[in-house]
Amino acid sequence: MGAGALFFNQEGALLLVKPTYRDYWLLPGGAIEENESPFQACVREVHEELGLALALERLLCLDYVSRQGIAVTESLQFIFSGGVLTEAQIGAISLPQDELSEFRFVSWADAVSLVSPRMSKRIEYCLQALEKETAIYLEEGRPI
Repeated sequence: MGAGALFFNQEGALLLVKPTYRDYWLLPGGAIEENESPFQACVREVHEELGLALALERLLCLDYVSRQGIAVTESLQFIFSGGVLTEAQIGAISLPQDELSEFRFVSWADAVSLVSPRMSKRIEYCLQALEKETAIYLEEGRPI
């Protein structure tokens, strides 16, 4: 299982991080550990990756990913709303250099070309859920 969060700057651009071990960009977040809730994992991972202790708002999306296709194992991917970061919070971001090489705020159009196709679909539905103040369940990146 994995958990990530959508964070925005004051202009509405989305925060992405660039892992040192992948070709594409990701949302801040990571793997859920044993006996850890998805929410707790996301808060922990955001703190580890950004160096910020941030409160998350709510669940936006749960995506079931099967072993079919490119996935090595089946998984559940949780995406939470992190809200809008202040200039002070953005200025305080501190990345673990062995894991993340950089971060940037991007428009939705730019995010599509930076993240994986699977993540792109997930983010698109998360943005819709955020706008509608709801949560969405996906399987393989598609609502059912």
